[in-house]
Amino acid sequence: MSRPRIVIVGAGFAGYRTARTLSRLTRHQADIVLLNPTDYFLYLPLLPQVAAGILEPRRVSVSLSGTLPRVRLVLGEADGIDLDGRTVHYTDPEGGEGTLRYDRLVLAAGSVNKLLPIPGVAEHAHGFRGLPEALYLRDHVTRQVELAAAADDRAECAARCTFVVVGAGYTGTEVAAHGQMYTDAQVRRHPMRTGMRPRWMLLDVAERVLPEMDERLSRTAERVLRQRGVDVRMGTSVKEATHDGVLLTDGTTVDTRTLVWCVGVRPDPLVESLGLPMERGRLLVDPHLQVPGRPELFACGDVAAVPDLTKPGQYTPMTAQHAWRHGKVCAENVAASLGIGGQRRAYRHRDMGFVVDLGGAKAAANPLGVPMSGPAAGAVTRGYHLAAMPGNRVRVAADWLLDAVLPRQAVQLGLVRSWSVPLESASPEVARVPGRPDAGPAGSAASAGGPGRTEPAEGRRGGEPAKARPGEEPAKSQPDSESAKSRPGGEPAKGQPGGEPAKGQPGGEPAKGQPDGEPAKSQPGGEPAKAQPGGEPPRKHPGRPGADGASGKRHRTSESARPRPAHAPGTSR
Repeated sequence: MSRPRIVIVGAGFAGYRTARTLSRLTRHQADIVLLNPTDYFLYLPLLPQVAAGILEPRRVSVSLSGTLPRVRLVLGEADGIDLDGRTVHYTDPEGGEGTLRYDRLVLAAGSVNKLLPIPGVAEHAHGFRGLPEALYLRDHVTRQVELAAAADDRAECAARCTFVVVGAGYTGTEVAAHGQMYTDAQVRRHPMRTGMRPRWMLLDVAERVLPEMDERLSRTAERVLRQRGVDVRMGTSVKEATHDGVLLTDGTTVDTRTLVWCVGVRPDPLVESLGLPMERGRLLVDPHLQVPGRPELFACGDVAAVPDLTKPGQYTPMTAQHAWRHGKVCAENVAASLGIGGQRRAYRHRDMGFVVDLGGAKAAANPLGVPMSGPAAGAVTRGYHLAAMPGNRVRVAADWLLDAVLPRQAVQLGLVRSWSVPLESASPEVARVPGRPDAGPAGSAASAGGPGRTEPAEGRRGGEPAKARPGEEPAKSQPDSESAKSRPGGEPAKGQPGGEPAKGQPGGEPAKGQPDGEPAKSQPGGEPAKAQPGGEPPRKHPGRPGADGASGKRHRTSESARPRPAHAPGTSR
């Protein structure tokens, strides 16, 4: 008799814990398959430290194959689920397609960037949900400070040295706190000619910083931020974002080249395609994390609306703490449903408190409800993270020690470009790649025209950029469209052997958007860049719905699914 197969979609906090617990419970009595776009579990709470140069990226990336014995890893993004046929359709990183059969399915796809309908934000802002976005921000901030140091014009220097963070939750607060320390350290070693200091702004419509935390801790965090020079503005947000700045809701105009979007997250749109009862974008489940009427289907983490048994009528919030605990209970209930584990149990939690790392020795924490601040909170915060991480603890501790005794390496590697990490994306954990087959309207909305971006505005090297606006021609260099230049049978790409020299290259015309060239498309004064917001979208390979997606995941509606609508917390602790 064949063993039952359990398929888990997503390897975030909930999915990873589910897989790890099932691996221990089943003991070869079931086949466990984990479907995820990357081969690592990302420990999101430490991502701000990656952007600030404290931790190297691999420190917060825990190998799935190395830490999940008896679990088969399948690299890919789920783009369709047939509930009646019990199959999951997915697309692998190279564009290949596959199908996974299941006896039990666990949906733990997590969440994506939450985008509000504010003019210019999609084009000019970047989120903070994955490693590519953190690496991009680190390079971008470093570049802006270096360019500002070389600038003679005070206005240009001030704009480049102004960094705007929207969202004063956990992620936004930590990004602003660490960012101010990082840029101040750069300026101390390389003072600016104009004698200016980098300026970080933290905006939120809420009345106070960290509204989720105890008011005393909120005041502590705000005091630390202001002492460092962070311009904290509560009750204020962005009204419009432009190429060279932002207009705030209080009427103030701020010249800046950096807009970091940390207003929160929303559930992954994958669950919307199932046609099952939802609660604010989350799949309704019972206290056992099982979907009513579907005994083979479970959901946990940010995509699941789990009843809060301690607060009748409410659902557990979208936090990493809950997702981690969901995973354990879900695994136990899945095993019990197959008769290879113990008894089913309902999810019931006890609040363990929250921690916020403010950089250096400063933090705000309330472990077990006890409010703490200062160095003691800093020690508790780092101790909590070391205990919570499922791997890499020694490496993380070593990086913290080195950061305490050595200066940070303020260098930009240039590995992640602006258009690789669009805010409108359905998988922030995956950077966009030129010519990638899954680059749909959401996934390919490359914001090359963002504030002060120095990256090329045209999203394709040497050839015409892909088009990306509904109702017009399919994108060139995309599948199922006109023959891409530089593809077999098509015209050679400019700048390639046999083709015209690339613009901006020796022997060619100056690049658009560069000195002496035409204005870049998607920049003020130029036509909208094709494959950029305002261009034309490719036909086929539709991106995931909504402006809040994180990887151009393509979703095929299953036989039991209905079409999804066009549009459907910072990192939670």
